[in-house]
Amino acid sequence: MPFLHRMLLRIEYDGTPFVGWQSQENGNSIQHELELAAAKLTTHTTPIQGAGRTDAGVHATGQAAHLDVPSNYTTRSVMMGLNSYLETSPISVLSAEKVDSAFNARFDAIERHYLYRIFTRNARPSLDKFRVWHITKPLDIDAMTRAAQHLIGTYDFTSFRASQCQAKSPIRTMQSIEIEKVGDEIHITAIARSFLHNQIRNITGSLVEVGKGRWHSDKIKEIREAKDRQAAGPAAPPYGLYLTDVIYPR
Repeated sequence: MPFLHRMLLRIEYDGTPFVGWQSQENGNSIQHELELAAAKLTTHTTPIQGAGRTDAGVHATGQAAHLDVPSNYTTRSVMMGLNSYLETSPISVLSAEKVDSAFNARFDAIERHYLYRIFTRNARPSLDKFRVWHITKPLDIDAMTRAAQHLIGTYDFTSFRASQCQAKSPIRTMQSIEIEKVGDEIHITAIARSFLHNQIRNITGSLVEVGKGRWHSDKIKEIREAKDRQAAGPAAPPYGLYLTDVIYPR
């Protein structure tokens, strides 16, 4: 096998037809599709390590992953070659860049950025079906914003953690949560070094309860302090969630 060098990929995908990022036995995954394409490109088994394990139905506009390729492969040939083998899949490699051989897309990340899209028009979405959460009831963005402030900082996020979460600790540091109106949509953006399984979807579901007027803004603090998943609201559906960026040290 020729000398290998490592490349960082930036990836966009529609998560609708997949069981999630990670390869699984119960269906097709984004990782599996990429590894099939990489094997065709390099002519040998080529593992791909992603920066985050998005769930079934979750999308990405800025997923990151690394792989090792022969040293004579250029960044352009890797990007274009992978995309040629992914032509029938809703996955696109946006860029490739050479990185140090010790670089790890998952463990070297210092920030992960997510976006949740809520569609508030009365008429159901047609073009964006399975890409937004459709809610016809008006939402109080100011109340949601006040509620979200109770989640910024370092806390035990057990109340917003999936029961099957495998993280060793429920402690996470939320750097920011912003909520804004964009046309017929409400966008919730969240930034942290790492997130618990379903953390953003569970937070979004609870913030929507506040937006609908069912809960007051301080209820989110009470839920956080309860450290009990049963105290929080239902999880928002996966198809409104996007991994938009992964940041690494310069």
